[in-house]
Amino acid sequence: MWSVKLTDSQRDALRALIKAQGEVGPSLSGGLEALEFARWDDLPEAELPWERVTELAKLQGIGEADVVWDLASGLPTPVNRPLPRRRPPARRPPPPPQARREAA
Repeated sequence: MWSVKLTDSQRDALRALIKAQGEVGPSLSGGLEALEFARWDDLPEAELPWERVTELAKLQGIGEADVVWDLASGLPTPVNRPLPRRRPPARRPPPPPQARREAA
């Protein structure tokens, strides 16, 4: 799939080129229909909360691009929650007193 951003005059010129082909098959008619619906000025500009992206990247130990990828794919992100703390490894309990006497 291709994605291009055209000005109104560029879009009109491309539409005229397709129509000048004479017989328009299913592929070109689909392209022509897409050009009819394509109006980039109707779409809002993408905005990201870059401060939040940077914060999430630091918290997760990943790059900002990975955070943007996760946000774009709809993965949930932690919202102002501290990361869970890891518990230290469990220690072995000391041996019972009688086991210490037998070892000595």
